[in-house]
Amino acid sequence: MLTEFETEVLKMLRQIPVGRVTTYKNLACAVKRPQSARAVGNALNKNPDIPKVPCHRVVASDGYLGGYACGARKKTELLKDEGVLVKNGRIVDFKNIIYNFAD
Repeated sequence: MLTEFETEVLKMLRQIPVGRVTTYKNLACAVKRPQSARAVGNALNKNPDIPKVPCHRVVASDGYLGGYACGARKKTELLKDEGVLVKNGRIVDFKNIIYNFAD
C-alpha cells in the first residue's frame, strides 16, 4: 500500500514527456516537499507499474542516472529507446532535455 506522498509522486511522474527527464529534487518540489528528494527516490522504488509509470525518467541533479529498481542497464535501455542519450551513466545534453514541472 502506497502512502499519500508516494501516490502523489507517482502521479506527477506521468507528466514527464517521452524523451525528457527530471530530477529527484524537481519532483520533490513538484509535490511541494522540496527537502524530500531522497523520499522521492524511495517512492519511485515502490512503483508498482514499471515502466508504465516512467520512474526511469528521473535522474540525479548532476545528470547521472541514479538508481532504478530494475537496474541501471534497464534504465539506460528505456531512456535510449525514448531518444535520450546516455554516456558513462550520465545523460548527454542534460540541460536541454530537463523537464521542469512549472513549464
